[in-house]
Amino acid sequence: MSNQMIPNRFRQDLLAGKTLIGCWSALSNPISTEVLGLAGFDWLLLDGEHAPNDISSFVVQLMALKDSRSAPVVRPPTNEPVIIKRLLDIGFANLLIPFVETQAQAELAVASTRYPPAGIRGVSVSHRGNMFGTVPDYLAQANDHISVIVQIESQRGVDNIDAITAVEGVDCIFVGPSDLAAGLGHLGNAGHPDVQSAIKYILERAKAHGKPSGILAPVEADARRYIEWGATFVAVGSDLGVFRTATQALCDRFTK
Repeated sequence: MSNQMIPNRFRQDLLAGKTLIGCWSALSNPISTEVLGLAGFDWLLLDGEHAPNDISSFVVQLMALKDSRSAPVVRPPTNEPVIIKRLLDIGFANLLIPFVETQAQAELAVASTRYPPAGIRGVSVSHRGNMFGTVPDYLAQANDHISVIVQIESQRGVDNIDAITAVEGVDCIFVGPSDLAAGLGHLGNAGHPDVQSAIKYILERAKAHGKPSGILAPVEADARRYIEWGATFVAVGSDLGVFRTATQALCDRFTK
């Protein structure tokens, strides 16, 4: 039996500049991820940097999202080729690479997702990403179906934004507002004018290079402002935040 390569519609929509609204998934549980996948978000970020996920927990969450309209995006713990290879092999096609500060780091992120000669991705002929070897044209087509989003979250990243954005294969620029605030000397205050100015600058430079940009913005007013500034790939909350807020509100109604 053979299967056909499934086009990455998320990447197509991302590059077309469509506004794609997503949600962070940090609970690291297939049941909660499956429920989140029923909501109808355009995409869900499964976090491997600040959530207790590993390859095994990612696999079952991908299974839980199999029938969801929400495209799974994964954030590895770091920009490291072996980790990225393993995430691709288990079936992820959309990667958000954290803490990219230079052109060379952006180039490494892209190369890690491409088979040679275009990149350095290791080759396995049978893995979950190619339906265990039943997609005959996977090796020839895989490079064209993987999206790479790089995260800018430091002053060095801001300084190098033009060189980073110009890298071929970088599909989108993403702002990490909390780390960016810390890097600019305003830990815990992403609303500081200096941070807001840097965010706007990043979004503008991405647009100048003809590439989409995005951000995590759990406060609605922030999300709408960033969309007005040109962001099209926007996470408007997290499963952890929604769960924490809702359970606290429910408790408070009966205990205070």
